[in-house]
Amino acid sequence: MGLEKNSKIKLHQKFPKGPRNLITDVAGVTVGQVTLNDNEKEIHTGVTAIRGHEGNLFQEKLAAGAAVINGFGKSAGLVQIEELGTLETPIIMTNTLSVGTALSALTKYMLKENPDIGVTTGTVNCVVTECNDGELNDIRGMHVTEADVWQALDHCSETFEEGAVGSGTGMCCMGLKGGIGSASRIVTVDGEEHTIGVILMSNFGMRGNLTIDGFRPEGMKFPPQECEKGSVILVLATDLPLSDRQLRRMARRSVVGLCRTGSFLGNGSGDIAIAFSTANRISHYSEKKIFEMKAFRDDAMDLVFEATAEAAEEAVLSSLDHAATMKGARGNVIYGLREYL
Repeated sequence: MGLEKNSKIKLHQKFPKGPRNLITDVAGVTVGQVTLNDNEKEIHTGVTAIRGHEGNLFQEKLAAGAAVINGFGKSAGLVQIEELGTLETPIIMTNTLSVGTALSALTKYMLKENPDIGVTTGTVNCVVTECNDGELNDIRGMHVTEADVWQALDHCSETFEEGAVGSGTGMCCMGLKGGIGSASRIVTVDGEEHTIGVILMSNFGMRGNLTIDGFRPEGMKFPPQECEKGSVILVLATDLPLSDRQLRRMARRSVVGLCRTGSFLGNGSGDIAIAFSTANRISHYSEKKIFEMKAFRDDAMDLVFEATAEAAEEAVLSSLDHAATMKGARGNVIYGLREYL
């Protein structure tokens, strides 16, 4: 999806979009979501799950890298990605106070799929990420359950909604209704097409700072805001054969897309990116200590960096474009971008 054809948001585009303009344009990647909406109980939250491939991620790991751009966050699993450079579970996105529940649920899910974990082999590095949706959601109620996480994992597919859905249900961005956004770009390398995809949970930025293609929209009147409070989680996928080191570089460049939309990575913002490649699978069990992997030249990474920035920028704006006005906890009302366009 990304920005819809009839959207009033128009962006300069250098790279072709994938057929769905979603992270799932990277073959094998799927996304599942559970949305929790109850106006009476002031519940506006949920879960978004991203699978790196259709098989068992613990048995067939993917090269991965993470970038903590600004570390005001509570994500789990980033330390081992940094050390070993692999992704061995799906990635869960949810709200800040539901990280514990999601971590427990994902751990149980992986244990069920892998009876060897913790018995004949090591434990598992589950990856859970978060943003604070407390402005619209009764976050203290901790309404996300383990069953919600399992449902999201069991219903992953190539198509999914954007905006105020899944873990993005209660998120706010640039003083507007934020949420889940996604986009993809096609790059041609050695005569073959490859895909770079982004999905993000937008919950960052200051009111009045939104920038679209270098311009700030007119007619958007906001009360003053003293500081930037919020976060963003970006998950990047590609079928290019990037090493974990190159994926960390790719993850860091996603910040360019954020800054194009008006972020300056404020003190209170948790800005975290995780990137993985589907090109090489790393077997958990192998009789050989040496295995072969395809590689990518560092002097060709500019192509990856530029396409990543472009996809991340559109994903932010797509999250805003798809999110409708919402009345949430304590009577707070956050307006959707379309109210102003």
